[in-house]
Amino acid sequence: MTKLETNKTFNGKLLVKALQNHWFLSFFLWVLLILPSQAIDLRVAIKKNVNNVKVGSSTTAVVKDATGRKIGELKPMAGLSAKVGGNKVVLDRLKAREIIIEPTDDGYVWIGDRWYRGRTHLVRQDNNLTAINQVDLEQYLYSVVGAEAFASWPMEALKAQAVAARSYALYKRKTESNNLYDLDTTIGTQVYKGLDTEYLTTHQAVNSTTGQIMTYENRVILAAFHSSSGGHTENVEDIWVSPLPYLRGVVDYDQESPVFEWNKSISMSQVKSLIGGVGRIKAMIPQKTTPQGRVVMMKVVGARGSTQVSGKKLRKVLDLRSTLFRVRVNGNSIQVSGRGFGHGLGLSQWGAYHLAKKGVTYNQILAHYYQNAVLSQIK
Repeated sequence: MTKLETNKTFNGKLLVKALQNHWFLSFFLWVLLILPSQAIDLRVAIKKNVNNVKVGSSTTAVVKDATGRKIGELKPMAGLSAKVGGNKVVLDRLKAREIIIEPTDDGYVWIGDRWYRGRTHLVRQDNNLTAINQVDLEQYLYSVVGAEAFASWPMEALKAQAVAARSYALYKRKTESNNLYDLDTTIGTQVYKGLDTEYLTTHQAVNSTTGQIMTYENRVILAAFHSSSGGHTENVEDIWVSPLPYLRGVVDYDQESPVFEWNKSISMSQVKSLIGGVGRIKAMIPQKTTPQGRVVMMKVVGARGSTQVSGKKLRKVLDLRSTLFRVRVNGNSIQVSGRGFGHGLGLSQWGAYHLAKKGVTYNQILAHYYQNAVLSQIK
C-alpha cells in the first residue's frame, strides 16, 4: 500500500497570532457594516420536473398568474397538489401557465415536504412541473448556513460560512442561472432546507454579515467550500480546470474533523461490478496525483488486463469521501484509507471551526482560505 503523504509541520499558534494582528481589517469591516445593501431575490428550484407537488401556505395566500393578476386565494394550512394539465399548471380549480403563491402577513410557503420563506412559483416545464421558491438572499442564507455547517459552532466560523455561501450563491446566480431558476437545493450548488435548518445562531451569523461578499478585482468570487481537506487545501487548477488567484492551496487546520482520516472496506465482488473489464483486481496504483496527493488518475490492474480510471469517477462509484486516498488489495476485498471530505478547494469548514475556537475572526478566516480576495459590500 502506498501511504498517504504526511503534512508538513506547521505552527497554528503563529498563524493565529499573525492573523489577530491585522486590526485594520476589523476597522475596515466596521466601515462596511454601516453601509446599506440592496435586497436581492433568489429563485431556488425546490422540485424539478415532477408530476405533482404538494403546496400550501401558513397564512392566507394570494394566488396570481404570471402577469401578477390575482386568480384566487389559498386558505391557511390547506395543502393542495399542483400538477400539469394540458399547457397549464393546475391547482385545485385554478389554472394558469404559471402560478404564483404569495403568503400574507409574513407567512411561509409549503413546497413538497418543507416550509420555506418567500413565495412559490409553479412553472410548467415540458409535461412536468417545477416548483421554485423565490426568496430574499439573506433569508435564504438563514437556512443554508444551518444546512452546511453546525449551528452550535463558534459564531466566527458561522459568519465565515455565511459570507462564503452568500458569495457562492451570487456567483452561481451570475454564471449559471437559467430562465427559470438561479440555484437548486443540492450539493451541486448549496444545501437549502428552508425553515428546517434555521437557528438563532444562523440568523445572527447572517444578520451580522448582511450584504458582505468576497471579491477579486471588484467581482464576486467562486467561493468554493468543503467539509475537510485532510490537512491542506488545493490549487483550483489541480482539481477543476482554470487557475484562479483566490483559490490557492493553503495549510488547513481541520485535524479535529471526524473525517480528517477515514477507512473503508469494499468487497471484491462489488468492486468488480463497479469497475468492469479487467477481471479480478490485483492492484490499484495512482498514476497522477495533485501536489497534495489527491488521485487524478488511477491504474487498475486486473487478471485480464488494466485500465485507467479518474479519481473523480472512483470517488463516485466507490462512494468515497474525497479523492485523497490510497487502496490496498486484501484477498476478497480492497481496503481504502483516505483523508478529508469534499473537493478540498477554498474554505475548509472544519478548519474554520478550529480557527474560530482559537479566537481568529471570520474576516481573517476568509482571508486565509481565499487568498488575494477581499471582503466587500454588495452594491
